[in-house]
Amino acid sequence: MRTHIFCLLPLLLASVYAQDTPLTLKVDATDVPRRLFHVRMKMPAKPGPLTLLYPKWIPGEHSPVGPIVNLVGLRITAAGEPVEWRRDNVNMFAFHLDVPPRAASLDLVFDYIASSDENSFSSSGSSVTSELAVLNWNQTVLYPQGADPDRLRYQATIELPEGWHYGTALPVARESGNEIEFQPVSLATLIDSPLSAGAHYRTIDLGTDRGAPHYIHIAADSDRALEASPQTIVHWKNLVAETGALFESRHYRSYHFLLSLSDRIVRIGIEHHESSDDCDAERTLIDPQLLKADAILLPHEMTHSWNGKYRRPQGLATGGYDAPMKGDLLWVYEGLTNYLGEVLAARSGLWSGEDYRDSLAMTAALLDRESGRTWRPLEDTAVAAQILYSAPEEYTDYRRSVDYYPEGSLIWLEADVLIRRLSHGAKSLNDFCRAFHGGPGGAPELKPYQLDDLLAALNAVQPYDWAEFFRTRLHSTAPRAPLGGINGGGWKLVYSGTPSDLWRATEQWDREINLSYSLGLELREDGAIKDVKMGGPAAQAGVTPNMKLIAVNGREFNPTMLREAVQETARSSAPLDLLFKTDVYYKTYRLDYHGGEQYPHLQRDESAPDFISSISAPLARQ
Repeated sequence: MRTHIFCLLPLLLASVYAQDTPLTLKVDATDVPRRLFHVRMKMPAKPGPLTLLYPKWIPGEHSPVGPIVNLVGLRITAAGEPVEWRRDNVNMFAFHLDVPPRAASLDLVFDYIASSDENSFSSSGSSVTSELAVLNWNQTVLYPQGADPDRLRYQATIELPEGWHYGTALPVARESGNEIEFQPVSLATLIDSPLSAGAHYRTIDLGTDRGAPHYIHIAADSDRALEASPQTIVHWKNLVAETGALFESRHYRSYHFLLSLSDRIVRIGIEHHESSDDCDAERTLIDPQLLKADAILLPHEMTHSWNGKYRRPQGLATGGYDAPMKGDLLWVYEGLTNYLGEVLAARSGLWSGEDYRDSLAMTAALLDRESGRTWRPLEDTAVAAQILYSAPEEYTDYRRSVDYYPEGSLIWLEADVLIRRLSHGAKSLNDFCRAFHGGPGGAPELKPYQLDDLLAALNAVQPYDWAEFFRTRLHSTAPRAPLGGINGGGWKLVYSGTPSDLWRATEQWDREINLSYSLGLELREDGAIKDVKMGGPAAQAGVTPNMKLIAVNGREFNPTMLREAVQETARSSAPLDLLFKTDVYYKTYRLDYHGGEQYPHLQRDESAPDFISSISAPLARQ
């Protein structure tokens, strides 16, 4: 009986809401300096009970992070008369109301607070400054419970501050001054099509490939930050060509990178079918170190158009925004994308081949010495993604984080190398990508899959026991990382006292001092500890996260002096004395360490073919 009632629920709701009639959505963004979006909605309705929902599970964010707490000032009227609403006692994202007799529509008014919270999600983190804004439409919509997001249509309009420019994948109906009206689209398309805007704005045409035009829209906190070099623009155009050569299909009508550059917004990338929301430091395009450190941002998010948006695990393709997602295949959704994003960064020229190998070395070292892998298998980092994204930084080495990203790179590299070796160079993971993510292309489409579909596609490219291959790597609690792709690809992980250029660039981007493989410490530039490696010299001496380094060997701390002191440990038998502050207490910890600085690199192993260099070589420009 419960099953029958549940199945009839959408039909009952349809009796009070005409699902095919467009809703109007007007967003006034002129109050962005006060971090407020003013929203007006007009929703066709029929008399009777109605439940409105606010999007909770946002595609691409893998967590129930819809920023409902930032929806304020909600007022609902019908024919000018107030309509009382009440929030559900259990589901905080649901509002119950009764549509009055003879009412044909509802008018909704509310504000959305663009919070300055610097968390890790685009849906709720800071995306606004006085000079720019990123609007994710899920922040500003309500929708009837039971409605199909693919059939529910919205007519959206936005009013921007005077003089601002914008970019989006949404098709425009008309413009009038600073007001833009978009063509009616489904709720699914609307939420999948964010908009960026700003006072300092630049749009660059990256060319048309396979009938699809590509653009990058750059919003920044200053005009200077918009000055991408001609070489960088060439690399972006190469990226368009390389994705075409890799997948040989495009599942979009046009593609828009929405690149926002500010030190006052969340630095993150979120994928969409025909665009990506890419947020980075203000000086990223004009500082070579910052550009190198985050060179995978655009390749990663663009790859998701194929792997994540077009092909999506069944557990993440819930068809709405209120049903919980299941992340057990995130090692494909994000892990394969992480691998391909790094490869495409090298193939497009955003990284050199050496940068790509240095990235692999950094990933391998991170995971090969991670204490948490002896209790938490990789698959659990995917299943538990929704809680790990918001986990604190301290003891990440012990807890593990969303490791399906970096470890996914190692596993898919190993699969790529294995296919190349078994096929004697005739096949590669490129062939799998074309078969699994290809197809006729054109308008956006969702084609969900399960693990068996993935394994069948791999076996069609290269017969192998792929089920066992992934099972052992996903369920393992072995203390060492899966380095078969590096070793089988003709290289090996080594350490030296000299950091790579990518290591230095990453430290600058992260604003940290990373001594993970010497003292077992990661520190912020001011000396505050981000994390301590379990079993490392610092942890053995009693150092813990949330301490702050004050002095080194009796001298006031600064980054240069700390590095020099670590270098000196290789030539001295004396212990390293570190003075830390914890709350209101000071204490000196003595580290008996004598290894100097240690940084990961890949070293060529001539006993095996150099598959890694072949993998990172361009496809489109061969």
